[in-house]
Amino acid sequence: MLEIGKYHRMRIDRETEPGLFLSNEEGDDVLLPNKYVPAEYKIWDELDVYVYLDHEERPVATTLKPYIELNGFGYLRCTTVSKIGAFLDWGLEKELFVPFAQQARPMKVGSWYIVYMYLDQKTNRLAATSKTIKYLSNDQVDVKKFDKVAILISHITDRGANAIVNSKYRGLIYKEDIFEDIRTGDQLEGWVKKIRPDGKIDIVLQEEGYKSIEPNAQYIYEELMANDGFLPLHDKSAPEDIQSQLGLSKKSFKKAIGTLYRDRKILIKEDGIHSVA
Repeated sequence: MLEIGKYHRMRIDRETEPGLFLSNEEGDDVLLPNKYVPAEYKIWDELDVYVYLDHEERPVATTLKPYIELNGFGYLRCTTVSKIGAFLDWGLEKELFVPFAQQARPMKVGSWYIVYMYLDQKTNRLAATSKTIKYLSNDQVDVKKFDKVAILISHITDRGANAIVNSKYRGLIYKEDIFEDIRTGDQLEGWVKKIRPDGKIDIVLQEEGYKSIEPNAQYIYEELMANDGFLPLHDKSAPEDIQSQLGLSKKSFKKAIGTLYRDRKILIKEDGIHSVA
């Protein structure tokens, strides 16, 4: 079945003036316009294409990759506001429509928005909404502590960075766990720090606990050797000094130098840590 808003692997069926017609095993066919036709091809070659509706509401294929997936989230720029709604740049020729009723606040040309893309069942058209909360639920969370997750930063507050986790859940990176410049719309890898009783997910941007000790220890040791075997930091150093020099939390730093000390790689003195010659 030829589904709108999804990728399909299809074979080249025939050449026509406007482009190539592709077909699948079910007998569905769709046009791949000339602008997307590969430089070299043969009839019956297979292509991976994305299918959506063109300006005349007909299914059409493209080899371009959109910035957002069906039933997924993205950070898109508004290009046009008309009498019927707003339109977003999502990487394809025909822009993505956002009805007025699906705008959390009126969209403005040039502004960027976190949106969710869905298939309108009445019109069979792809559309987006900035009313994203209803598409996220932490009632049944299937991730656990230490799991690696995909995150999209949705907005920044005084508490930290709110994130969409695995396109399913709401998560939070507390500001004390942020050691890099992050912004709304950033798509990053994160790790689950904690699942709270109410299902809320705490996220960090570096591996937690025992999984982070060895990489951080190696990193600190390399920094130590690059500075002639000395760093003016120790377990009593201020967290902001550690973060400024190494980009690590004090907790991660202390665990790492503890590993190095036990491995007899360093000495911890009042002025800082020294490599063992």
